[in-house]
Amino acid sequence: MGVEITEPDVSDAEYEAMKRFVFEYLAASVEKEDDGGRMRWYPWHSAEYRHNHILNVTDLAADIAEAEGAAVDVTKTAAVFHDVAKLETAQDRHAEAGARIAREYLQSQGEYPESFVDQVARAVENHSYQGSVSDLPLETQCLIEADLLDKVGANGTALMLLRMGYESRVHMDADEMVERVLERGVDAVGRVESETAQGLAHQRLKRVKWFREWLEDEIAGMGE
Repeated sequence: MGVEITEPDVSDAEYEAMKRFVFEYLAASVEKEDDGGRMRWYPWHSAEYRHNHILNVTDLAADIAEAEGAAVDVTKTAAVFHDVAKLETAQDRHAEAGARIAREYLQSQGEYPESFVDQVARAVENHSYQGSVSDLPLETQCLIEADLLDKVGANGTALMLLRMGYESRVHMDADEMVERVLERGVDAVGRVESETAQGLAHQRLKRVKWFREWLEDEIAGMGE
């Protein structure tokens, strides 16, 4: 007979402490760069942007997990830590490094069951998995789906338009940037598996399509 694993009740105060730790870790990652911060002028590589992305993913992942019957605290905690190493580690290694940081934090900051720590660390380590999300535990699937969805919709569109300014593009290029968000949304729809995530993906994709139609109505030559 197997041993039932009881998920710990992680308090709001504990989550806030985790979030503070992650932001401080991201900020320190930028500050310790020899050149004063890797591409600090570019918002995608700032501690503020990365932390905001983490908060978005955390909220989305918790909502998906609750709707799909996954362990919410495992999913939510993994989401808080999923990009903690993003600014100090190569892209192909940040998930593994983040899992190590999450494990060390949870083992040192509370009396969390080792099974819980293991589940969180595995979810963080596998959140960049490029295969079918259905191959993974439900908690990891919810995290990956939330990570995909944050780059789609109104938020994804706003970030792409902001990027235009940093690349010195004119507003007539907006259709190209919005098209990138649509392509990303189509990819997200193709990867997410849960009914909850699919519904969110289609809803966000629809918002981007509406925005593109408004642009085409108002900017001469766009969409031709």
